[in-house]
Amino acid sequence: MIEAEVHQHLRAFLREQPTPHWSHHLTMARLVARALRLGRSALIQTGTLTGFQAPYRLSYLLPLLLWPGSALLVTLPEVQQWLLQVEIPRLQQWLPHPKPIQVSDRWLPDFPGLILTTPDTWLHDRLWQQGRFPAHLLTLIDGVDDLETWARQQLTQVITPSDWEVLHCVYPAHRDRIRDTQAYLTKVLYHHPANPYDCYGIDREDQVVLVRLQQLLSCDACIPLPSPWGAFFQQFQHSQTLLWAELNRSHGQFTIACAPAEIASVLSPVWLQQPTVLIGSALDLDSEASIYRQILGLGDLTCLKFNPDRQEEGIHLYQPDGIPMPNTPQFQTSLLRELRYLLQHGGQEGLAVVVVGDTPLKAQVGSALAAEFGSRVQVERLGLEANGILVTGWEFWQRQQMHLPTPTCLAIATLPIPSLEHPLVAGRVSYYKQQRQDWFRLYLLPTALMELQRAIAPLRESQGLVALLDSRVLHRSYGQQVLAALSPFAKIQYLDQLLPQDW
Repeated sequence: MIEAEVHQHLRAFLREQPTPHWSHHLTMARLVARALRLGRSALIQTGTLTGFQAPYRLSYLLPLLLWPGSALLVTLPEVQQWLLQVEIPRLQQWLPHPKPIQVSDRWLPDFPGLILTTPDTWLHDRLWQQGRFPAHLLTLIDGVDDLETWARQQLTQVITPSDWEVLHCVYPAHRDRIRDTQAYLTKVLYHHPANPYDCYGIDREDQVVLVRLQQLLSCDACIPLPSPWGAFFQQFQHSQTLLWAELNRSHGQFTIACAPAEIASVLSPVWLQQPTVLIGSALDLDSEASIYRQILGLGDLTCLKFNPDRQEEGIHLYQPDGIPMPNTPQFQTSLLRELRYLLQHGGQEGLAVVVVGDTPLKAQVGSALAAEFGSRVQVERLGLEANGILVTGWEFWQRQQMHLPTPTCLAIATLPIPSLEHPLVAGRVSYYKQQRQDWFRLYLLPTALMELQRAIAPLRESQGLVALLDSRVLHRSYGQQVLAALSPFAKIQYLDQLLPQDW
């Protein structure tokens, strides 16, 4: 069977490698091989780094290269380049019969090998039924931690300022109504006080002007709606949608967007078209990934979760007590005091990273630390000194961590719980409330735990120090779930306890 062949070849290959390898290679490779043989979908949580240097990729590449049939591999472009330039050539030299490899945005007739494509290309084909890739083709998707974001981006319909100009040209008879609608929305949106996101939800009463515009233009049956207005109004008609606007204040313009409040019903038919192996880092605390599967509409499939090794991948967790709650006026002063202590005693050598999710607070922390530590401190910039201090938000850290050296110290100011001040978050919470579902347990908390596990993944390689400065972990009922997401760890009360020890 393919499982035995994969096991034999991979074990022989790993024995020839000079560096230590990921401890779960053989188990994961057998599961991928089984999925190929049976055509059964699977969901794998690796619990490791993502990005182009993720250590688990041999586990799915070898089965794909040994499999005699065709297969599709869906990865980000930067991962594709790494695979094509490093990982695949290294394996192809080892295997007796190299398999044809092709990068393409569609299936090649009678192609017997492995095709690589991007998530955007594959999702666009599946969601809009373009037929570029055949049904029943075994598909492996790497990096599905971001799959919900990718899918929601594909389903979002956007109207830009230039699209209004097109509408003026297509419907000259209705130019005054179009201009009045645009002017009304401009007035309403710019009446909102500025927020860190420059993003604002459009209330139901303000959506009426768009409904009336759609009714007016639909009456003119001789002239079809130009793209993307047709797709936007089609999405806008659905009962469960999110509608928001992003402002460009310097130009006095806005972009409006519409997306489904939930994507499970849209994605469910996609998973029925082919057996799919989905691979991510930390998708759910539950080994069956029940919440993750519910959000993405995943049905019955084989689930496997690898936990970090207690001996080699544990972290040191520093969790001081007595810090005020993040929503109190005293929090910032206490946070800065703890950060100074931390950087003086635990962040003297190597890169130190301070993650602050709140945008105004991030700038204030950066300024305060720069006043004390000088040019070592940079706010969301690369090219730091060897003992630099990076102050960053969650998004920048997730996107750039693969391009930075492994930190010796990671300080987390607050948990990455999505803010209800963001209109998209508020809109999704409103949807859960309408459905009488637990919006915190099903949406906010799982999102925070996934983000947290990905953020600390680089420090597991070096058994580094993670300072968790959000006291809600100590005083809220969900604190135990947060600690479970950080496990394994050795908790320390004082930074002078940071010594090698048994996990």
